[in-house]
Amino acid sequence: MANGSKAGKAGKPSKEAKAAAKAARKQASKERRSQLWQAFQMQRKEDKLLLPLMIGSIVGIAIVAFLVGLIFGVEWFLLPFGVLVGVLVAFIIFGRRVQKSVYKKADGQAGAAAWALDNLRGSWRVTNAIAGTTQLDAVHRVIGKPGVILVAEGAPQRVKSLLAQEKKKTARLVGDTPIYDVVIGNGENQIPLSGLQKYLTKLPNNIDTKRMDTIESRLAALGTKGGPAMPKGPIPGGAKMKGVQRTIKRR
Repeated sequence: MANGSKAGKAGKPSKEAKAAAKAARKQASKERRSQLWQAFQMQRKEDKLLLPLMIGSIVGIAIVAFLVGLIFGVEWFLLPFGVLVGVLVAFIIFGRRVQKSVYKKADGQAGAAAWALDNLRGSWRVTNAIAGTTQLDAVHRVIGKPGVILVAEGAPQRVKSLLAQEKKKTARLVGDTPIYDVVIGNGENQIPLSGLQKYLTKLPNNIDTKRMDTIESRLAALGTKGGPAMPKGPIPGGAKMKGVQRTIKRR
């Protein structure tokens, strides 16, 4: 006897549900293409080398593939393959130059480090602005397999004391877990904003995920020190550019 369920037999989704899911995927894909196109147009206007590099990679790799194919008598077979590889390389060039441009604009602005940490890929646990000043200096906390990393942004003479205070409080709760501290900037003993992710990924793995969960629970009790809220992004339209960056990474 038919049960009249819209879910269909054995819990399978109905035609309406499938159509709705397909429409949602189609809309999401359209939005991603729109974001990428906007990013390309913005970057093309600011970066005069973008088009020559992208076109050169496609043409150059296609020619190399064709010439290699001539040696083995399969030039017309390798040519489409070379074009596809060239397009992939061109897209990688585009993504990297967009990323470089975004970091260059954000460098030195309040909230830039928090924005960069929010864009980290992987199992990092980020808590922004655990301490700060009215001048928008801030210390952010990152928990990962290396241990606890305190990331400071702002005037070095002011964030130095903030880092020392947070490191002391953190040490009381994490035991022998390594604690790293870094100041974002372009001066001596500082890490450039664009090099923050590279710095974090090069740190050694010292703890496992279970230990990360324990530390995160302990440090949550510290809360955050009262101070001004950090900006949502370091540049106007930061939220949109953040979405573009994530789209590029997904692709």
